[in-house]
Amino acid sequence: MQLRHVRTLLTPQDGAAKVTCMAWSYNNAKFAVCTVDRVVLLYDEHGERRDKFSTKPADAKYGRKSYMVKGMAFSPDSTKIAIGQTDNIIYVYKIGEEWGDKKVICNKFIQTSAVTCLLWPAENIIVFGLAEGKVRLANTKTNKSSTIYGTDSFVVSLTSNVSGKGILSGHADGTIVRYFFDDEGSGESQGKLVTHPCPPYALTWASSSVVAAGCDKKIIAYGKEGHIIQTFDYSRDPLEKEFTTAVTSPGGQSVVIGSYDRLRVLNWSPRRSAWEEAKPKEIAHLYTITALAWKRDGSRLCAGTLCGGVEQFDCCLRRSIYKNKFEMTYVGPSQVIVKNLSTGTRVVLKSHYGYEIDEVKILGKERYLVAHTSDTLLLGDLNSNKLSEVAWQGSGGNEKFFFDNENVCMIFNAGELTLVEYGSNEILGSVRTEFMNPHLIRHVDLVGGYNIGTISHDSKIDWLELNETGHKLLFRDKKMRLQLYDIESSTKTTILNYCSYVQWVPGSDVVVAQNRNSLCIWYNNDAPERVTMFPLKGDIVNLERSNGKTEVIVAEGVNTVSYMLDEGLIEFGTAIDDGDYSRAAAFLETLEMSTETEAMWKTLSRLALEAKQLHIAERCFSALGHVSKARFLHETNEIADQVAKEYGGDGTDYYQVRARLAMLEKNYKLAEMIFLEQAGDLFETIRNPQKALECYRKGCAFLKAVELARVAFPAEVLKLEEAWGDHLVQQKQLDAAINHYIEARCSVKAIEAALGARQWKKAIYILDSQEERVAVKYYPRIAQHYAALQEYQIAEELYIKGDRPKDAIDMYTQAGLWEQAHKLATKCMRQEDVSVLYITQAQEMEKQGKYKEAERLYITVEEPDLAITMYKKCKMYDEMIRLVAKYHKDLLSDTHLHLGKELATEGRWQEAEYHYLEAKDWKVTVNMYRVNDMWEEAYRVAKAHGGANSYKHVAYLWAKSLGGEAAVKLLNKFGLLEMAIDHAADNGVFDFAFELARLSLKQKTPEIHLKYAMFLEDEGKFEEAEAEFIKAGKPKEAVLMFVHNQNWDAAQRVAEAHDPDSVADVLVGQARFAFEQKEFQKAEAFLLRAQRPELAVKYYKEAGMWSDALRTCKEYVPSRLEVLQEEYDKETAKKGTRGVEGMLEQARQWEQAGEYARAVDCYLKVQDPSNSLLVEKCWLKAAELAIKFLGQPRSVEVTRLVGPQLVAVKKYSAAAELYLNLDLIREAIDAFIEGEEWNKAKRVAKELDPRSEEYVDQRYKEYLKHQGKVDSLVGVDVMAALDMYAEREQWEKCLETAAKQAQGPVSDGGFGVSSGRSPLWDTRECSRHLLPATPLPRSLQVQESSRPSSPCPAPAKLLCNT
Repeated sequence: MQLRHVRTLLTPQDGAAKVTCMAWSYNNAKFAVCTVDRVVLLYDEHGERRDKFSTKPADAKYGRKSYMVKGMAFSPDSTKIAIGQTDNIIYVYKIGEEWGDKKVICNKFIQTSAVTCLLWPAENIIVFGLAEGKVRLANTKTNKSSTIYGTDSFVVSLTSNVSGKGILSGHADGTIVRYFFDDEGSGESQGKLVTHPCPPYALTWASSSVVAAGCDKKIIAYGKEGHIIQTFDYSRDPLEKEFTTAVTSPGGQSVVIGSYDRLRVLNWSPRRSAWEEAKPKEIAHLYTITALAWKRDGSRLCAGTLCGGVEQFDCCLRRSIYKNKFEMTYVGPSQVIVKNLSTGTRVVLKSHYGYEIDEVKILGKERYLVAHTSDTLLLGDLNSNKLSEVAWQGSGGNEKFFFDNENVCMIFNAGELTLVEYGSNEILGSVRTEFMNPHLIRHVDLVGGYNIGTISHDSKIDWLELNETGHKLLFRDKKMRLQLYDIESSTKTTILNYCSYVQWVPGSDVVVAQNRNSLCIWYNNDAPERVTMFPLKGDIVNLERSNGKTEVIVAEGVNTVSYMLDEGLIEFGTAIDDGDYSRAAAFLETLEMSTETEAMWKTLSRLALEAKQLHIAERCFSALGHVSKARFLHETNEIADQVAKEYGGDGTDYYQVRARLAMLEKNYKLAEMIFLEQAGDLFETIRNPQKALECYRKGCAFLKAVELARVAFPAEVLKLEEAWGDHLVQQKQLDAAINHYIEARCSVKAIEAALGARQWKKAIYILDSQEERVAVKYYPRIAQHYAALQEYQIAEELYIKGDRPKDAIDMYTQAGLWEQAHKLATKCMRQEDVSVLYITQAQEMEKQGKYKEAERLYITVEEPDLAITMYKKCKMYDEMIRLVAKYHKDLLSDTHLHLGKELATEGRWQEAEYHYLEAKDWKVTVNMYRVNDMWEEAYRVAKAHGGANSYKHVAYLWAKSLGGEAAVKLLNKFGLLEMAIDHAADNGVFDFAFELARLSLKQKTPEIHLKYAMFLEDEGKFEEAEAEFIKAGKPKEAVLMFVHNQNWDAAQRVAEAHDPDSVADVLVGQARFAFEQKEFQKAEAFLLRAQRPELAVKYYKEAGMWSDALRTCKEYVPSRLEVLQEEYDKETAKKGTRGVEGMLEQARQWEQAGEYARAVDCYLKVQDPSNSLLVEKCWLKAAELAIKFLGQPRSVEVTRLVGPQLVAVKKYSAAAELYLNLDLIREAIDAFIEGEEWNKAKRVAKELDPRSEEYVDQRYKEYLKHQGKVDSLVGVDVMAALDMYAEREQWEKCLETAAKQAQGPVSDGGFGVSSGRSPLWDTRECSRHLLPATPLPRSLQVQESSRPSSPCPAPAKLLCNT
């Protein structure tokens, strides 16, 4: 596969404007491109833009820029386009069949996540992938979608196999999943196929393997079950980038993978069963390939790019011209495009099995295509575009094709007739036949594959047609005689002696014909003598039947007249064809008796009897006036009705009914046999087997006779089988007789019957089991049959078995099969004698001018060179070439070139051209014509054979040889003037280019000056180039030239004189150079003069000089300062410790510059786990700067940020001091509490916020309780201390403390507590723990129960009670 750039469909933009997706329609007529602005552009097959439409968001409130189009595909009927979008929806647009048709949304499918890729492989079925990992199916008929399968990984790619009945999905985790709608009998598994090393964004399913590629710069081909077949590794190629997309050719035998500035092509080699890499297509400045689409006929490939460009490429293996009328373009090994050069129509010939197509031929008045593959035959009708591919074993191209029928091709090969219907991929029928003859008609049953009959005729047959039921045949010979043949009775009748038009009436058995000035109609072809005739004044041109009317259209001069046929009579025939005899009889009842109706009654009577519809037959005979037959049938019907009444059925199988019907047909022998069979049944019933057997034998009821004999008379079985066979032979049922003769062991009779029935294989089978003396005389007869069928190998074997080898040699000789004859002859002669004999005979034939026969003899003895020499001596170059092609193929091209040179020397230009072109050297042909000043011929050859631009080059050279006005006229004639000017300028022939432009296209002069200037620039002639650039009106190009060469003074001079706008470009160039030279201040000055401070920022940033970048940005581009600062922060975060140093340096610089807010932010961002002291200092420094220089809100914010961090590193005093500086009293107290500095916390609360003293006390209590310091807690909260003593069961301590508390308040460390309630416990609680568990005296119990429940007021009382 070769890719040749054809044209640019969409011009790329200066920046990123990605082509998101592209698609070709199935009918090759439309090409769709979706751009980054979500507009679909529609092109025709020639690459002209014809239409466009905008897509729409799922919800208009989000705007038109809220989504991207990720997938696009045409419907199989090419009238709709499916669009998959990232806003979770698929729209289906109906675009119509014509350009400009209104675009309407006919389906929409809302999804749960973004659509990532999309296919439309079959009618009503859209397959798409989602970001959530599901692969789903949308049915456009039901407007519903369903999940095919789900994964957990983003779907990055989706592709189908060549037939569209299987899909592959690629996922972000590298998984490739396969699914079949129909595996077409391949037996391949479904589900996960393989895990690719990277996300397979470039994924295709070729005919032989799966090809995947991605960001690892590797292309991997996988087998049918996921094993690796091949790997193409470009990871070490520094010029290669990641692979982004891939596409398979329609035939599945080529794959194109897109990357950066490059298309890689892989072609499948069937011989090696491997992929072969073709030369990649590299295009500079194409940038990343984002989309690929292959035209369905394989002739064009389109590539979309990151910058919004769409490039079109021609795809071709080779091209050839057939008879100067058709162009054959091989777009793949199995696909050929055949183009009619006169009409421009094209047909795509494709092998659906992927076989390589050999030479394509156009036969049958240049209407029908014929091509071979290794295992199939391809046929096609160029007019109807119907193509077929049928299984076909190679036969050396010896087939004979007949294209007389518009719908069916007849192929005769090796004694076999094959019928193929155009548009069908199955053989319609095939049958063996001995020979083909225009004087012979053979009627064949295509279903059973056997001959029904053969019709011989004395004149060549030019037209024939069967009726719909296949029972009648009409045919006409060259003498214009019309014949009707009844296939069942094998009778032929001449119904017209002159017939200029004939046709069956559609859907009936009525025949319409023209006999000179008469219209002839046969309503009943069973009575061909009964014909209805009308006079005519013109010629029948057509026969039409519709809406219950049948009309014969006749052209009478300039007028057209129609003759109406009797639809009633036609309807009778239809009823007969349908087998509805009751309807036919009812119809005839309505007609008056005439010759036509009488014939119809007769026909109906015959058919009714055959169908055993006896009542209808009786009615027919009554209508015909056949009283005796009607009465006889009436009696027969009574018998049948009685039997039917008693035994069921219709009674027609009753023996009396069958016998009477036989008698009615005057077949008394049959009637006798029926009665004898019945008698035999009777004798068998009364157990008289001897009489029964005799009756069966006489009645020819051999089946019953054999069955009876097997039981009663076994010795008679063989005789009965022989008699049965004899009976069948008499009945002409030879085929059925064979087995009975075999059962009877009558081998000779079986052989004769097999030969008579033409059951040749069965005859051979029987003969092979016989003795040689019996079989030897029959083999030659069978051999003659196979020889007539051209099955010579079988015939030879039979002749040898029949001891007739000479007959076999004669057979081969008569058939022209000299090699086989020679091979057989060598068995009887010495090799030297055979060669001498054949060569001598060949030389004799050569003298007689019988070159073909001489050639055969030479070839037979393996002397092709003698035949080649013979043809060369006779100047029969075509025959010479044929033999060279066959026996010295490697010398074919050299032979063509040699003959071409000889013929050119003799001035035989046309013949020389033929041989040069056959040698595939069109350039030599063109040069031959050029040398001889035959420019028109040179132009013709270049245009026909040299590709798209070759003829243009010849026209250019032609014009150049003429010069002046003549050149202009010539180029205008071919429409190549502008191209010629461009070509001259592109190839450095500027004088010719200026001359053409001066005489015709003055507006092209600046363009030529520009190209001349570029040429001079490449040559290093800068001053001359400057002058040309200025003449071309492109002073800026001169400026850029000098800038590129660092000639700043010249650049400044030209810019100031001719293009002031370019002065800035010069300054920028100088600045870039200064930066490269590390002269930063100078570079910055240049950029400021050019008013491009943003470039100074960019250059400083790229050089890692962030301080200068930030300084410049602050001074000249303050709007971008925040963004730059964020970039700097990210950069420093990446650098670790070095980043901390940079951050400190930056903070100091901000502090020195008075940018305290930015300095504070920098100090706060310092993070270094290995140097906590530095971090603390930065925090304090940030807080100090915030307090000193920033406002109250910011300083509070910074303090609240730094304080907790100081507390976290146990710098409690420092944190509290910060808080106190901003009067954050509670936060300071919390800091002291966190550090357990309770006196400081109490002091701060007492002096600065007395309301917080209680808060400190409470926190202190909680602290003591938590730490378990009960003794200290006594001085703070006695009750809490007593509770803790009680919990610990330290009752002595509890009572001692309670006693002390009763004497006065306790003070501990400045913390004093007075309780609002009694600090003493209930005495019962104390006594319960301190005294033994003994019962109290009864009097005390009474006092106890009678006293109040409040506790004792004093410790003394508590002690007394205890």
